Amino acid sequence: MILPASARSASLTPVVPQERPRARAAEAMRGSLKPRVLYATPEMADFLKTGGLGEVAASLPRALRQGFDVRILIPGYRQVVERFAEIPVVAQLPGVAGLPPCAIGLVETADGLPVYVVLNPDLYERDGSPYGDQGGDFPDNDLRFGRLSLAAAELAHGADPDWRADLLHLNDWQTALAPAYLAWRGQRTPSVLTIHNLAYQGLFPWENLGRLGVPESAFQIDGVEFYGKLSFLKAGLFYASHVTTVSETYAHEITTPEFGCGLDGLLRTRAHQGRLAGILNGIDEVWDPRTDPHLATPFEPDDWKGKRANADAVRQRFGLGVSRGPLFAIVSRLVHQKGVDLTLAAAESIVAEGGQLVVTGQGESRFEAAFLDLARRHPGAVGVRVGFEETDAHRMFAGSDFLLMPSRFEPCGLAQMYAQRFGSLPIVHRTGGLADTVEDGVTGFTFGEASLKGLTGAVRRALETFTSKRRLNAMRRSAMARSFGWDKAAHSYGLLYTRSIGNGAEVLRSRAA
Repeated sequence: MILPASARSASLTPVVPQERPRARAAEAMRGSLKPRVLYATPEMADFLKTGGLGEVAASLPRALRQGFDVRILIPGYRQVVERFAEIPVVAQLPGVAGLPPCAIGLVETADGLPVYVVLNPDLYERDGSPYGDQGGDFPDNDLRFGRLSLAAAELAHGADPDWRADLLHLNDWQTALAPAYLAWRGQRTPSVLTIHNLAYQGLFPWENLGRLGVPESAFQIDGVEFYGKLSFLKAGLFYASHVTTVSETYAHEITTPEFGCGLDGLLRTRAHQGRLAGILNGIDEVWDPRTDPHLATPFEPDDWKGKRANADAVRQRFGLGVSRGPLFAIVSRLVHQKGVDLTLAAAESIVAEGGQLVVTGQGESRFEAAFLDLARRHPGAVGVRVGFEETDAHRMFAGSDFLLMPSRFEPCGLAQMYAQRFGSLPIVHRTGGLADTVEDGVTGFTFGEASLKGLTGAVRRALETFTSKRRLNAMRRSAMARSFGWDKAAHSYGLLYTRSIGNGAEVLRSRAA
């Protein structure tokens, strides 16, 4: 069946899936002897993103394709379905408990990556972000992402007659019920759950168990119960075959009470079982100052005139005056986790020392208002643009001397890697992926205490370094020489997939026969 764009807003009528029109892709798929991985995610940068997860979901599966037959599963948000003139439907999934029926479409990205789309307009085709609107989270997010999780479990067991997964790779709480659904149905497909941020757990009232099809027997400490509520993320941590997170340091931190968000006990158990690992994210090759099309002037390492040209473009864009002082940048969600309150407190001293500050991002209204007020009080020295624009971000990394990133915790972080590739030295709290990617005094500046004192001490060292062009340029060279590609992460996930599936020999022999 082909679902045209004009029909997507109508009610879905169950039909028998017909042979899809893409015979070439189907033949290649049936002939593949690579282990099959379904990568379920609530967002993907090809279509929409709210943060690092969207970037990872667009990059890691592509890096894995050499060794694995990888397919994406994503909700049919408006931004997804409007990208395609038609969507071939490969399966119709029935309703379960309070979860409504849905269709499963299958499309391809321009480079041939297969993407399954969960089609239910009532659940997914809405204004706002994938998770809510300006009034907060959507009140039925349990149904929206319960449906996504169940679709992942059903695709793992043959909902598409031409393809079934040997392993599920799940991401964050929005897909974390999938291994639980498998377990409750007695199905044994192995699963890997990646935690991108433990602070977001998908908590809902226990009364929602019934409409999600969660058995009452699972509402206990060894199951989905978390302080009297239903936790999607805890379900995934309990039932998944293996748990990963996005840096080695964060994998250790979440086993402690300080960073474990109430789940540290279960995570310590997983670590002791050898079922918890930290695998550092990478960044795409597009983050290259020599070829980046967003830059005002592409530049080579050691081409500091080219870097200054981008700084001039940033100053003009943000309404700053001409200056020979250092340019500091913030490219971040404006939320408490990111330590932006510390940056606000340190900004006065940065300006007093002759520095300038440019800020882009959005988040909590109190922080947006505070940065706008800071810019009003320091015209020509502080520039703020609430929101996010890709070209602004790239030029800020390329033009700034220092990136401010004093996150209280940071599972991985990508901005500090982008900045180093462009010769902007990150100033970071020594936590999570920031600790794993920034070398103090070599590629940036780190501090150990998430406090104003810690941040201002690191800023002071950065300002001192700025006065020594020889040392500043040496650090820039070291930062720009760092490699943060996806090869290492893909290799680590490949080993984990292979161990989780077994050696795959029995699966592949049966498929070859």
